[in-house]
Amino acid sequence: MNTNQIHFDVIVIGGGLAGLSCAIHLSKNNLSILVIEKNEYPKHKVCGEYISNEVLPYLDFLEINVFKLGAKKIDKFQLSTTNGQLISADLPLGGFGISRFCLDHEMAKKAIYNGAKLLQDAVEDVQFYEDQFSVETKNNNTFTSKIVIGAFGKRSNLDVRLDRQFIKTKSPYLAVKTHVKGNFPNDVVALHNFEGGYCGVSKVENDNINLCYITNFKSFKNHKDIEEFQEKVVYKNPHLKAVFKNTTSFFEQPLTISQISFEDKKPIENHIIMCGDTAALIHPLCGNGMSMAIRSAQIASHLILRYFSSEIPNRKILEKQYLREWNKAFKSRLKTGHLVANLFSQHRISEVIMKGLKFFPGVLPHIIKRTHGKLMEAK
Repeated sequence: MNTNQIHFDVIVIGGGLAGLSCAIHLSKNNLSILVIEKNEYPKHKVCGEYISNEVLPYLDFLEINVFKLGAKKIDKFQLSTTNGQLISADLPLGGFGISRFCLDHEMAKKAIYNGAKLLQDAVEDVQFYEDQFSVETKNNNTFTSKIVIGAFGKRSNLDVRLDRQFIKTKSPYLAVKTHVKGNFPNDVVALHNFEGGYCGVSKVENDNINLCYITNFKSFKNHKDIEEFQEKVVYKNPHLKAVFKNTTSFFEQPLTISQISFEDKKPIENHIIMCGDTAALIHPLCGNGMSMAIRSAQIASHLILRYFSSEIPNRKILEKQYLREWNKAFKSRLKTGHLVANLFSQHRISEVIMKGLKFFPGVLPHIIKRTHGKLMEAK
């Protein structure tokens, strides 16, 4: 395919959950879509791999059946403090566990089936001039489009190129993820705290257990490697020690990612509509980033279709409407997520909170509701 100067209705930068959801939705409605993704499919990613059921009606609309792919139904939640105090609760909406390796691959196939073009390349620059975008890639391709969606993840060189404010602040967080084989309930997602971080545990397809933890670099740098850090820090939580010690690794080496930023981001920058982690990152302690990515894609796609049908008359109104709907869907969740993460990062306060939750167990489902949305509409 001669890709030089080809025009598309919409260019999606990044082929993760948010980008692929947009690609499927928009191509389903006969827009010409290009997804530019630097990695090939399938690929494992550092991710908690738990998704709230709030997105199931929309995934059905996109014709993605996660349970046919082997997703595990999850309806129970466990939370522990650094010394192992444990509290359990039912998840108000419930959710499911599925790997990014599996889900991203299936969604990419669906996008292609719908007519979207997927290109393995990296975006080097995006320019906006005379109400049109020009996108240049590492492999010297140039594309134009009416709309660009930014879905390129937590942190990217493109953030630097676009001069986004959050990228100027060094982030102290890093994350580690692996899959293991062993015994763990199919219907539970657990979040276990340790000094300087917390770890999510849940089942995904093929009976693999996803272990994904985030910590601050200050806590990690005093140890020579991941194994020593886990032995001396992570395993102080008896629940995590039991999971790690009584399972066998499915990965040859754990995956890592650094410079994870929870700084505020703007959902629209340089007229690019940002979705998923590119727009905002909720603390993994709240366990709902994947749902937010899919939900943001639904909001963006719905408005973009209205724009192309002239129901939304111009770009300014499109951007204003996206910002309004994005804030309505996520601003409260993010505030609650920051508050919860800050409280549980303080050992003494987290112990007091846990004691309070044991006396008033109905509070925990209420907190969970604050970081999760309601069932999404199908379209």
